[in-house]
This record gives sequence, structure tokens and C-alpha cells, in this order.
Amino acid sequence: MKKIYRIVPLAALLITLAACTEPHVLSYEVEKPETIANQDKINAYADLKTYVDRAANPNFKLGAGISLSDYTSKSIMYRLVNKNFDEITLGYEMKHGAIVKADGSLNLDNVNKLLKSAQESNVSVFGHTLCWHANQNATYLKKLIAPIVLSSTGPGWDSVIAVDFENDVTANYQSNANAVASFTAMGQGANGVGRALKITNASVRANDWEAQFFLKFSPAVQQGEKYTLKMDVRSDVAASYSTQAHVTPGAYKFYDFFGSISSTTTWATYTKEITVSADMATCGAIAFNLGKTATSFYFDNITLTKYNATGSIQTQEKTPEQKKTIISGALEKWIKEMVVNCAPYVKAWDVVNEPMDDGKPYELKTGIGKTNMAADDFYWQDYLGKDYAVDAFRLARQYGNSSDKLFINDYNLEYSMDKCKGLIQYVNYIESKGQKVDGIGTQMHISITSDKAKIATMFQLLAETGKLIKVSELDVAAGTKGVKLTDDQLRLQAEMYQYVVDMYMKYIPSSKRYGITVWGLTDSKDDASWLPGMHQGLWDVNFTRKPSYTSFAEGLKTLK
Repeated sequence: MKKIYRIVPLAALLITLAACTEPHVLSYEVEKPETIANQDKINAYADLKTYVDRAANPNFKLGAGISLSDYTSKSIMYRLVNKNFDEITLGYEMKHGAIVKADGSLNLDNVNKLLKSAQESNVSVFGHTLCWHANQNATYLKKLIAPIVLSSTGPGWDSVIAVDFENDVTANYQSNANAVASFTAMGQGANGVGRALKITNASVRANDWEAQFFLKFSPAVQQGEKYTLKMDVRSDVAASYSTQAHVTPGAYKFYDFFGSISSTTTWATYTKEITVSADMATCGAIAFNLGKTATSFYFDNITLTKYNATGSIQTQEKTPEQKKTIISGALEKWIKEMVVNCAPYVKAWDVVNEPMDDGKPYELKTGIGKTNMAADDFYWQDYLGKDYAVDAFRLARQYGNSSDKLFINDYNLEYSMDKCKGLIQYVNYIESKGQKVDGIGTQMHISITSDKAKIATMFQLLAETGKLIKVSELDVAAGTKGVKLTDDQLRLQAEMYQYVVDMYMKYIPSSKRYGITVWGLTDSKDDASWLPGMHQGLWDVNFTRKPSYTSFAEGLKTLK
């Protein structure tokens, strides 16, 4: 206790001395470095979507390009997007190549996981994209139209006939009066591809041969030869029917040829190998006896092959008409299943992507003559013709929601006025064929040196169409890979971002502003798939806001 009492007088002395000190001697200030002060100003801005005047732009969507994994993993990018944007567009994962499997079926598990996450966050999803030449499962599509291998080197099976009913050539088949022949609708063939032959027997006959379908071939079979009949079959009700050997259709020779066939309401493949007996010899037609069951019978992909003991190499190329029918069916299957699955949440689609040729901007792109095509390139237009987009819009409209907004989208419209006009001309063509195009998307992967006058002209041209206009993939490249941007480059980048928004607001009426989607949200890492090592974003690689963030926000504030 004595030690404590000795300390008190000393403390009192120190307090007294402090009280006598001039205040200005102790007070001082250190000015913030300019870089920190400037960053504080940027960070003081609110989230981007709060700057959109929703009363003046009730349907405007501020969008973000993002990968599925970044969103579904609920990473920092997921949080950044939810705070700043209304809508997301996936760069790859909703495309044909990401969804369609080797057998043509669709793997939608990841997409459905994304849709669920987006719905929980109240963020809309823009469907990207239904019909494009790139990022396709080209291996599957090319397999559908590949030549038929009739036999291989060494002993094998040679094709006698191959009938898939994708055209109206009837040289290899016919039916009698009681077996009424027609074709199914496109997409109702085996496995949902193409069309099939439909044979209808209206009533039960006294004899099964009173309603007959005939398959014809040449030359006629000879004793000891081996043949295999293979085909896809189904019927509206379960049925069983026999086959007979005829010399020619109606010229009966033997009661059995390729066995008895059973069919149900589900497509099944029937295969029968025979060795020709003396009773069958010299016959050149198979009769299918359908008279005992009143129903419709369906046949598809019929092949008759003959065993060749010595072997050869033979292929049969599909005709352009056959390829068109097959690819048309594949397009319908893809769009139908994708759109129907996503319809509960996806209300807008990029239906046709990048149709116009760069070198010939009033014509469609083509893969014909290209020697360096990517493995996942497949040009639908090369098989379906100029109306491929007509078909795509028709199918998207048919299988989606009646109120869906359907877009056509392309790049370099701000660079080539002819390409912009060519795309508008193609939109007019699509609509002349009876299909409505709701909107046009302009990608706008631009740089700080892009021609501002052309950007303004592009928006004027697009506005004149009266369509919804969407800036679908906006980013502004600056500087060079791996080199830090200068203050001047950052300023020019910020100015260009704001200029795009200003011109969009100036020329596109508020009722036609679907929205603006920012593609490169952040600068890219060196190993990124999009613009690796570049500085195109509103945020840097560390998610720090850049001056372009504030200028973009200022542009959004002017949307009236």
C-alpha cells in the first residue's frame, strides 16, 4: 500500500503538465494517398442494380455472364452476382454440347440445379443458346447422318435394302388396299428421330393376309444364302403378325420367311437371321400379314442384309433430303426437351446465335469448305438451309411459354454496319415465313479504341426494327495481357462502359430495353477460358471495383 501512495503525486504532476501543453502541439493529420482516396470513392457506390430506374424501365434486366459452377457452388461470384444483377446467362452449360449425350438423350441435372439456385435468389435465367454452330455435340449429330456401312473388309454383311422413310421414295415397299399407308409426323420415328411408316388396318379380317405390307428387293434370294432382317416396330395395341415369302408382292410361295413379329406401343428392334430354304428360293418380297389386328402398325429403319463370305467394303451415303429430315428431327428433339424442361423458370431464350457470315455479312455462315473446323462445330444451316432459324423459332415458340421472349443474337454489329443490316434483313426473312422474333441481341465485345460513332449508328439501326434490344455480352478490353493498366487506360475503359449505356438509353426506347448483360465481370486470370490475362471487367481479379464500375453505375442512373 505504501508504494501506491508514492505513485499518486507523480501522476498528478503529469496531469498538470499535460494540461499546460498547447493543444496544437498534439493534433496532426496525415492525408490519405490518392489511390486509397479514389478507391474509397468507388467503394462508396451502391450495388449496380440499385441504379436502374425501375419505374421508367420496368422490364429492364441487368444481367451477368457466369459459369454454372461459380453459381451453384455459391462462391464469391455467386454473391457478387446476386447483389448486383437481376439475371444470369451461362457461357456454356446450357448449350447443345454440354447437354446432349452420345445417344442423343439430355443430361439436365446440372441445369436443373442452377435453375433451383437462381429461383431461390430471385435471379432470372436467360437461356443461351438453342441453335448455334459451335459448342454442339457434333459427334452425335454427324453420326446420325453418317453413311451406312454395308460391309467391312473380310467376311461380312452386304446391304440389300435400307429404308428409313425419311423421303417419299417407295421403290422398296408397298401395301394392299386394306393396309392403308401414311407417314408419322416429324420426330415420331424410332427414338424420336425423323418419321416412320404407318400402316393402318381398320378392322379385323377373316384372314391375316387380307391386309398386307410388302418389302421388295432384288435380286431374289437363293437356297443356302443367309439374310438378316432388322427393323424398328411398334403398334397402337399389342399385336403379333407373320411374314410370308412372295416371289413378287401378292405372288405367294411359302407361309414363313422371317418369322413372326410381336409389337407393342413402345418402339422395339426386331432382328431375324435366316438361311434360305428351297421353299423360299427365288422370292423377292417379304409379306407382313396384318389383317388379324385392327390397329396402326409402325415401321422404321428397315435393313435387309446378305452375308458375304468373301467380304468387301461398301457404304451407302444418305441423300441431302434424308440428312435434312434426320437433322430436322434432331433439332426438334433437342429444342423440345430443353425448352420444356426449363419452361417453369426460363422466360427468354437466345434461339439463334451468330448466324451471319463475317466476310459475307448478308449471308449465313457455313461450314462447307472449311478445313479447320473445331470438333464441336456443326452448322445446322448446311443441312436445313436458310429456314433453319425459321424452324428453331417455330419450335421454341411451340414448346415454350406463350409469353417467352425469343431472341436472335450476333457479334460485331457495332463494328460492321453491313453485318448489323444483314442480321436485320434475316430477321425480316424469318418473320416473312410466319415466325415472330421478339428481340435482337448485340454482343459488344469491344475495346477502349472501338469506334464510338459506329456504336451509336448500330443502336439507331437496331432501334428502327421496333424489336426488344439486348446488349447480350458486354465487356471492354483494355491494355495488353499480363500488364497492369495505366491510369489513362482505366479512364478510357470507364468512359467506354458509360458511353455504351448512354447510347443504349439515347436510341432504344424504354419499352424496348430488354437489358444489358455484362460478360466479363472481373478481369481474367491467366488461365481463364475467356480473354485470359486481360483487363476487361468492372472488377479486377481480386474482386476490387475498378473505375469502370462507377462509370457503368452512372450510365445506369441515366436510364429514363
